[in-house]
Amino acid sequence: MISTVTIGTSGMTLDDVVAVARGNARVELSDDALAAMATSRAQVEQLAASDTPVYGISTGFGALANRHIPIESRVQLQRSLVRSHAAGMGAPVEREVVRALILLRLKTLASGRTGARPVVAQTMAALLNAGITPVVHEFGSLGCSGDLAPLAHCALVLMGEGRAVDRDGVERPVAELLSEAGIAPVELREKEGLALINGTDGMLGMLVMAIADLERLCDAADVTAAMSVEGLMGTDQVFRADLHTELRPHPGQAVSAANMLAALAGSGIVASHKENDDRVQDAYSLRCAPQVTGAVRDTLFHARTVAERELAAAIDNPVVLPDGTISSNGNFHGAPVAYVLDFLAIAAADLGSMAERRTDRMLDAKRSHGLPPFLADDPGVDSGLMIAQYTQAGLVSENKRLAVPASVDSIPSSAMQEDHVSMGWHAARKLRQSVDNLTRILAIELVTAARAIELRAPLEPAPATSGVIRALREVVPGSGPDRFLAPELEAAEGLVRSRSLS
Repeated sequence: MISTVTIGTSGMTLDDVVAVARGNARVELSDDALAAMATSRAQVEQLAASDTPVYGISTGFGALANRHIPIESRVQLQRSLVRSHAAGMGAPVEREVVRALILLRLKTLASGRTGARPVVAQTMAALLNAGITPVVHEFGSLGCSGDLAPLAHCALVLMGEGRAVDRDGVERPVAELLSEAGIAPVELREKEGLALINGTDGMLGMLVMAIADLERLCDAADVTAAMSVEGLMGTDQVFRADLHTELRPHPGQAVSAANMLAALAGSGIVASHKENDDRVQDAYSLRCAPQVTGAVRDTLFHARTVAERELAAAIDNPVVLPDGTISSNGNFHGAPVAYVLDFLAIAAADLGSMAERRTDRMLDAKRSHGLPPFLADDPGVDSGLMIAQYTQAGLVSENKRLAVPASVDSIPSSAMQEDHVSMGWHAARKLRQSVDNLTRILAIELVTAARAIELRAPLEPAPATSGVIRALREVVPGSGPDRFLAPELEAAEGLVRSRSLS
């Protein structure tokens, strides 16, 4: 477990982001980052003192960029920028998202390309280390010109204003929180307000955490799929390595096939019908599981590549180049991140859809090869897992709706100056819901497959799947008369969220 993340001038890893956002790892700034910031700040101050208007330093912003701002008004310019842009609405977003948002903006400031003073970065690091979390709202970013409103709500807290919660999630006055932590509010100067709000940090942070979650869920899906193969008296021969590595060499497919083959190794259930099975082939939801989960893995690999590139980037507008010049640019546009966020939502929806088909097959007496209807203890008197599948189907349907891409939409803003936007923040928000839904979908498959396997007794499951069932039985009882199912499904969800199925 990473306990401290040091931020330098060259970016950070996905694990660093997760460690700070979720694991509360401590943040430190390297000496080279502080030196780079001091150098670029000197260049900004030199330009600020000149008579030549420079965007972001001595002018207004967006559609108001043509107005030159006198020196005596520039502190107010930065303060007004942050206050006016902190215009979010809706429910507060999750603590881990806000922490990732601050960390990734801090990472860009530390690159020495924004022109912000070292004290701004040091104050952001202190905010993270003190566990102070600004209140950021669901709506306010269009994924272009940066995640403006979300980042502005964070910048407002640096100024000693706005709303924030403490380490325990209790909202308290910002001035009180900062004073208690020994943090002095920052008076923003030229360029700094813009540097604090002009990046893809929110959507990137959510992408990084979704990648971590989906990589874990792919491992879980391989296990639940293998358990469904056992529950449905399927074959393991379609998961042999030569069918995947030699005939269709998609890397993710080979990983998932190997995982499923290993999970089924030594299965008495699978072995019991190898010689006398009159079925020619298993249904697609069993036989093609590695092809689908593997495709999700390969999609994740692409998404990880995009995230790593973005983590190595310094996104601001304008930026301070190595030769000291200040240059406007369009690197704040969120399209690269938005596309993969949408792509992952499609992959998550399809993975969940296949899991639901396996669940339904185990509950249908006409297709389950000898299992009782709905795996009920006394079918007719008991309904078994009938309604668990309803819940699963509802989650699958919701994920299909969430798979509709956000990045194909664009609503012009800022008096048509910002006439094309990425909607990457919205793509990220819906992906988070998709990931949560997929976790629950796999939990229901886990509960169903475990019960189906147990109903195959005296045939024995594989050692690996047997171990999973033992772990499940610590929190979810086995077959029996109908009982209150919701707490059991929630407990199974917790097991899937952990790394117990990896």
